[in-house]
Amino acid sequence: MVATVGMITDAATRIGGERVEVTGLMGPGVDPHLYRATAGDVRSLAAARLVLYGGLHLEAAMGDVLEEMGGRTRTVAVAERIPRDRLLAASPDYPGQFDPHVWFDVGLWTEAVRAVADALVELDPEGESYYRERATSYLQELDQLDGWVREQIGSIPPERRILVTAHDAFHYFGRAYGVEVRGLQGISTVVEPGAAEVQGLARFLVERQVPAIFVESSVPRRTLEAVTAAVRAQGVTVEIGGELFSDAMGPAGTPEGSYVGMVRHNVQTLVDALSGPPVLP
Repeated sequence: MVATVGMITDAATRIGGERVEVTGLMGPGVDPHLYRATAGDVRSLAAARLVLYGGLHLEAAMGDVLEEMGGRTRTVAVAERIPRDRLLAASPDYPGQFDPHVWFDVGLWTEAVRAVADALVELDPEGESYYRERATSYLQELDQLDGWVREQIGSIPPERRILVTAHDAFHYFGRAYGVEVRGLQGISTVVEPGAAEVQGLARFLVERQVPAIFVESSVPRRTLEAVTAAVRAQGVTVEIGGELFSDAMGPAGTPEGSYVGMVRHNVQTLVDALSGPPVLP
């Protein structure tokens, strides 16, 4: 079977175990909004018995390929199995669409994980008890992770719970864990930010005395370096608090190469950078 982003690949691997061979298309540092399928990807998709992807326009540049595959291969958009009343609207720029970054709310992501389990059972009914047992174990781990995230974010003073990143990938995280979220770009990285967006975000950082902003592993660092320069021009310093994993996980074999490890890394990075005193002029 084939999965697109790392978070889905990880869930399929955890639940599928020895009964499933999972090929992930998008590795570390890959932006799913911009990713275009290679000739090799198309062959892998065509040969797969099951294709798992996020949906909600996450894999925007692959939309035509995935739609075509849906006519001849079993495909499941796991995030689209989440009830609509639990999804966030994308933005006024994308009327009628939903924010696809559902994995940043661990509790909400469990719905997508259940969709992965259901898809495996439909593909391989003889393995149902195996898949259900492994899914139950993984969901218990995610429940513990959700509690840990709440505890850690709760240790940050409320006035410092402000998460500023390159693009608006973290609104589910903000809603779930009580963090104010601002992004230089919108929910997609297709459109480059302009000078007005840079200056607007710089003013926000100065006014709110935000001590740190965060780069993302799948978005070029230069998108935020322009913001730090604009803040310095106002006589204030804002630090780069660290790198967060947003649309892609870390390298395979590292703690951040799993969904649980990625979430833990992100949260610990936030706590370390935001718990200290704000940087004043």
